[in-house]
Amino acid sequence: MKRPTKRPRHGSFRVFRRATGKAALCGLLAAVSLSMSAQAARTVPVQVDGKTLSGTSYLEQGVTYVPLRYLLDALGGWEIRWDSTARAAVAVSGSARLTASPTENTVTVDGKTFSGHVTVSNGRTYVPLRLVAEALGGRAAWDPYLGGAAVTSAGADYDAMDLYWLSRIISAESGGEPLRGQIAVGNVVLNRVASREFPNTIPEVIFDRVDAVQFEPVENGTVYRTPTAQSVEAAQRVLDGENVIGSAMYFYAPALSQGVWINANRTYFQTIGCHRFYL
Repeated sequence: MKRPTKRPRHGSFRVFRRATGKAALCGLLAAVSLSMSAQAARTVPVQVDGKTLSGTSYLEQGVTYVPLRYLLDALGGWEIRWDSTARAAVAVSGSARLTASPTENTVTVDGKTFSGHVTVSNGRTYVPLRLVAEALGGRAAWDPYLGGAAVTSAGADYDAMDLYWLSRIISAESGGEPLRGQIAVGNVVLNRVASREFPNTIPEVIFDRVDAVQFEPVENGTVYRTPTAQSVEAAQRVLDGENVIGSAMYFYAPALSQGVWINANRTYFQTIGCHRFYL
């Protein structure tokens, strides 16, 4: 964790000059080009219940498209095949049945049909992510910190974004610590979520930059690495309510930092592993 610093919040402004002649034409062409680029398809990451989805997903005109097989494999319990007669992908899970038709641009789940762009590319059937996720009882959300989509499946124990980022900050900050030390780091994040001094969600707390970057892994990029299995377990325990550090909201490792600000401004609470925790 980085030493918090208090800095005034500065607004920003721009000064514009009226463009004339060629300048105006160039500006118009640039705006049109930018608008067209924004509509072009681009590859984006997708995660399901905290795990990165296999295959290539893409965003086009505000809609995220994913390979149906990979999505259903991530959700678990589905068998999928291509029906050459119906010219559609058909998936079955127990008594549930899903059909994705590129010919009709529809997705049908248990007899209920939804309109949505369905395509086949390189042998993969692509479907609109939100449409399918919600039709199956789950939910999909855009994650600005991932730059992609997060899917929480029906009946999942944890919100996909919460588990994804909490496990990663725990792993990046304390991957070499014992389980108790990793849980403590997770507790600090949730204590901040509950505090009026910090943002209201787990991702927002982790990526908080109001008073400078709060967590070193956000600055050096290690927060984006795949977490260890123990860090995922620690995150799950924290989300289940396990707390080993009380109301502590700060920590640092003396071996890596002098912790000048924390020592001068916060009350010491406890040491776990290589981290000192403060209220």
